[in-house]
Amino acid sequence: MQSFVAGIGMAILVAAAAVPAQAAPAKASPKVSADARFEAIYTKEWAWRTAQFGRQDGKGVDDYLPKMDQATQDMRQHYWEDTLKQVEAIPHAQLSQKQQVNYDVYVPQLKVLIEDQKFHTYEMPANSDSQFWSGFGDDDSGFKTVQDYKNWIAQMRDIPRYFDEEVALMKAGLARGFTPPQVTLVGRDKSISNVVAAKPEDTSFYKPFKTMAGVPADQQAALRAQAASVIRDTVQPAYVGLLKFWNEQYVPGARKTLAADDLPNGKAFYRSQIIEYTTLDMDPAEIHRIGEQEVATLHQQMLDAMKETGFKGDFDAFQKFLRSDPQFYAKTPQELLDKAAWIAKTFDGKAATYFGMMPRARFAIVPVPADIAPFYTSGRGGPGVYLLNTYDLPHRPLFNLTALTLHESAPGHAWQIPLAAEDKTQPDFRRYTYISAYGEGWALYCEWLGNEMGMYETPYDRYGMLGYQIWRAARLVVDTGIHSQGWTRQQAIDYMVKYTSLPEHEVETEVDRYITWPGQALSYYMGEMEIKKLRAKAEAALGPKFNIRAFHDTVLQLGSVPLPVLDARIDKFIADGGKGPYPDLE
Repeated sequence: MQSFVAGIGMAILVAAAAVPAQAAPAKASPKVSADARFEAIYTKEWAWRTAQFGRQDGKGVDDYLPKMDQATQDMRQHYWEDTLKQVEAIPHAQLSQKQQVNYDVYVPQLKVLIEDQKFHTYEMPANSDSQFWSGFGDDDSGFKTVQDYKNWIAQMRDIPRYFDEEVALMKAGLARGFTPPQVTLVGRDKSISNVVAAKPEDTSFYKPFKTMAGVPADQQAALRAQAASVIRDTVQPAYVGLLKFWNEQYVPGARKTLAADDLPNGKAFYRSQIIEYTTLDMDPAEIHRIGEQEVATLHQQMLDAMKETGFKGDFDAFQKFLRSDPQFYAKTPQELLDKAAWIAKTFDGKAATYFGMMPRARFAIVPVPADIAPFYTSGRGGPGVYLLNTYDLPHRPLFNLTALTLHESAPGHAWQIPLAAEDKTQPDFRRYTYISAYGEGWALYCEWLGNEMGMYETPYDRYGMLGYQIWRAARLVVDTGIHSQGWTRQQAIDYMVKYTSLPEHEVETEVDRYITWPGQALSYYMGEMEIKKLRAKAEAALGPKFNIRAFHDTVLQLGSVPLPVLDARIDKFIADGGKGPYPDLE
């Protein structure tokens, strides 16, 4: 997830970092004093972080883009290091139970932020999956007032400065060989050139101005004209300069190797990415071994599911059948969107059986924007939106769609993330941050849960679910194979084609994503394994007292947390006799 950061002066930094602990009442216990000190630190840091990264709550629109220059990057690292020292000076045992949990979430969060700064990950702000120049205007949910639209115009005016700073960082990465592999960048210039070639009104920047809900009619025309002018005269020329740099310097100079191990201090960097994305400090070889075991188990389950369909050939023949038979593919983009909507509404009818607390937020199902669709993943979900890729329909199988929809919409990302944000009993650093092992682990668990919920109506749908499970298990093998065992790109593609039912186009885009985003692909299956393990543990310990709604509510009420924190919470859930956080809803 790309973060946008706003600048802050060193004087403000020092003031924020040196905020004294709140004065405690004369007769306060040590626990109250420790709680107050800790809360003061993380509250100040979060306010500073919000100023740096922009709004995290989706309410309103900022009038600036982040500062990305090297001095700001150095300042951030020092600020977070100083904050960590302040937090670690507070004895954990003196905190209340509630604040101990916050501490166990917050400290790893700070350490990840610091490690990313130490490794200068900001010098690689574009890869095959995500780029700093993409996504502008895609989410217009924060636009509600005239000022929001004025702020957006101001933010667009800030793009040339923002792009210049990002390019300077990319040049620094080029100079030390810290870039994505060249092979994964082919064709990614389209997401830049499409903005250059489009009419201002056809770019994503203009999207918020097409409806302008809440803006008086007599002000809309002037704002639209101003927006089109800024896009034409300021935004698009910045993309022209970026395209020139991308094609003439960055891609030709990008590294020819694939592995994270080949980057500067690569072994340590890859280990840091494993910790960031899995929240576990594990050796790549051990993860690789787990992946091979899980792939073997799931492959046998897929063979069993294949037999259920009545298919008479072998596994390879079945894979070819699934990849080529027209019955498994939508004929129009709208058909794919409609099918996804039907699946999402089918879940709505089952939700109350499996969940007590439900989010207030709704989500839309939206096609992936055309400029990034050719190399974008099949779908992605989050607050308010489930992006579905309607590009290249002959490679978007319907038998995968139920699993994809459960993962990206409800009860996956478009359910879990809003639930966390809506829980005002949690501090903001837990409401608005995302930990991949938890979030992706939960979403993958939701795919698996779909079988129990009766969401997979045909043997092909169930096979599709297993295909998605093995896809994530295969990532453990492929990611570690590429980044620590010398695998080639073709070796990774061949492995994915052999064991998954993904279309070959999607296999290639996915493998490029794993190559350019070391460690992230590990989070899904490692997180799901942990949630399934904890559920089995709770079921065994509680027996007839186990309540599926209470278990799910307990997992979700935490928000996005490291896996060890989730482990501890389920131990408490068991010790409390299976009582969830919302007993009235169980």
